[in-house]
Amino acid sequence: MRPLIGITLGDGDPPGLHAIREDYLRSVEQAQAVPVVLPAVVPEDAPALLGRLDGVLLSGGADVDPNLFGERPHPRLGRVDRRRDDFELALVREALRRDVPILAICRGQQVLNVASGGTLVQDIPSELPGTLNHDAPGKRWHRSHTVEVVSGSRLREIVGREAFRVNSFHHQAIERVGRGLVVSARCAEDGVIEGLEMPSRRFAVAVQWHPESFWHQPDSFQSLFDAHAEACRAAALAERR
Repeated sequence: MRPLIGITLGDGDPPGLHAIREDYLRSVEQAQAVPVVLPAVVPEDAPALLGRLDGVLLSGGADVDPNLFGERPHPRLGRVDRRRDDFELALVREALRRDVPILAICRGQQVLNVASGGTLVQDIPSELPGTLNHDAPGKRWHRSHTVEVVSGSRLREIVGREAFRVNSFHHQAIERVGRGLVVSARCAEDGVIEGLEMPSRRFAVAVQWHPESFWHQPDSFQSLFDAHAEACRAAALAERR
């Protein structure tokens, strides 16, 4: 069977439009799953949506509102979308409660962390001086730094490598790790957290880079989408028994 995987939509340009990169859709399709795009609806609709989905993919996008983790906005905070934040936090918390498989990417990792009670670095350059440029220029598949993966982690099992180079398009990062989450990867050059996972759940894996951008490249991260789709498939079959 081809599981249904809901992918969160970001705000587009101009404002008022929803948008998603084709890369997410193609990566999910290549994993033999069906992508279903999810606009930011009212948080109360999250349970109804999850009742029709087999998994969730949290996509990248705007900064997370720091008020949601008890902090004042940093002067270099980027654009926020509180409607999207509120919806995705409700979606994640309900998905965790139901043990619906989650793959979280870039902003998605940050949303997963905040939903679990964690906090964020609002601006890496000013709050973590001496770190690399994590919002690197270049094409979406340009690899700008190395990630080291924790031995024994689910992420290590999925990617099958202890270190590799990744792309990077973010200026926020994980600060205090949320409840139930563990660090699965870090930037080799400066220690910024690049991966989180929740061992107590069927599949809750998050990465800070953008693996979907490599769907058409020979050296891709398709194994992440394949593993997520397989967990969604298994969850759907178990639900139907």
